[in-house]
Amino acid sequence: MSRHTARDLRSENRFEVLHALFELGSSTRQELARHTGLSPATVATLVTEFLSEDVLHIATVERNTGGRPQERLTINPDRGRMVGVDVAETYVDATVYDLALGALGQGEIALDEHENDPDYVIDGIVRAIEAAVGSGATERERVIGVGVSMPGHVHPGAGVSVFAPNWDWRDVQIERMLEKILRIPVYVDNPLKALALSEMWFGIGRGEDTMAVVNLGTGVGTGIAVDGSLIRGTTNNAGEWGHTLLQLDGRRCRCGRRGCVEAYLGVHGLHTTLAEIDVKHPALRQRRQRDFVEAVAAGLDAGDPALIALALRTSRYLAAALGDLVNLLNIPRITLTGWTSKALGEWLVPAVRDELPHHVLPGSLPGLTVEPSQVPGNAVALGMAAFTLQQFLTRLGLASPVGTRPRTDPEHGGDQSGPGRP
Repeated sequence: MSRHTARDLRSENRFEVLHALFELGSSTRQELARHTGLSPATVATLVTEFLSEDVLHIATVERNTGGRPQERLTINPDRGRMVGVDVAETYVDATVYDLALGALGQGEIALDEHENDPDYVIDGIVRAIEAAVGSGATERERVIGVGVSMPGHVHPGAGVSVFAPNWDWRDVQIERMLEKILRIPVYVDNPLKALALSEMWFGIGRGEDTMAVVNLGTGVGTGIAVDGSLIRGTTNNAGEWGHTLLQLDGRRCRCGRRGCVEAYLGVHGLHTTLAEIDVKHPALRQRRQRDFVEAVAAGLDAGDPALIALALRTSRYLAAALGDLVNLLNIPRITLTGWTSKALGEWLVPAVRDELPHHVLPGSLPGLTVEPSQVPGNAVALGMAAFTLQQFLTRLGLASPVGTRPRTDPEHGGDQSGPGRP
């Protein structure tokens, strides 16, 4: 593993201090040093830099008997506003956050899943942002950045949606097009990466450095962290678990292959499975994907036999596909997220837990858990806001690569290599 430069480590240390404040809340310099493992001198220097840019402020001063007064520090929520945007095939969901990643307002716009013109999608994004800013009582001038997740293959460095199968997009310069309209810095990434980051910061990642966040919706995929590092792959395309093989020569997938996981676990896959069970089932008459999933959830609550069969068959598909993921990466924690998971999770999760041991090698089974994500609100929007915060710090000269942490404080002369949590 390559060694980090002193400059890289200093940048990582800055973000380690900031991330500690997200975890701990109001903290003293001494508490931050203990939590991060950095030296008190390093923490004091970095806190001074953050205070000078108004990223942190002094919340209170504690005067201890016989000791020096201690300042309690917090992230300054009023330093600016950020917008995290979750763009899917059927909707755009935008949330306004303060700098401490507290949600202030939300706006959602429905998209016609059969409309794929970039101008149509961009218009939906802009309207969702405007609705969120309005509902959060936020002046447009206070927004310091917008993070937008796009389905498909995204190159964050270039702001390009390279391949969005449902829309047949190729090399759409989405970041540039949005910045031209919004006149605000825009950062574009893939929702799987945003999901993983939000889980690392606000979900099970607080206690587990290796995990997978599985998203079930129109499409399916997974965000993965190993030893606290967000896995992107060489072209930011890691996590396309939905396009791994579940059945040789199986159902046709939107990507053009046959037998992909998505063809069985995406909404279209659920629709196909139900048609195999009962081709005349009334839920199949629902044209909109969300209406179909809501009809399935309502029918499950009512004890509909065909829909119970659908849930059981789908849980077997899910357990088999998750088994491959666990066997490949030895992931100990899996969380399920996405709007299909939220609607059907109480039926799917217990059945998946029962089925999973039949698909996981014995060595990877001890301690393995599958649970619904507990990240509040829209996890994709929250992750994109966290990425936007990173971009803002970059512009201030307080940058840090999301997804890495030094193992040892360089001031102590220890090993300076190795990944860590963002």
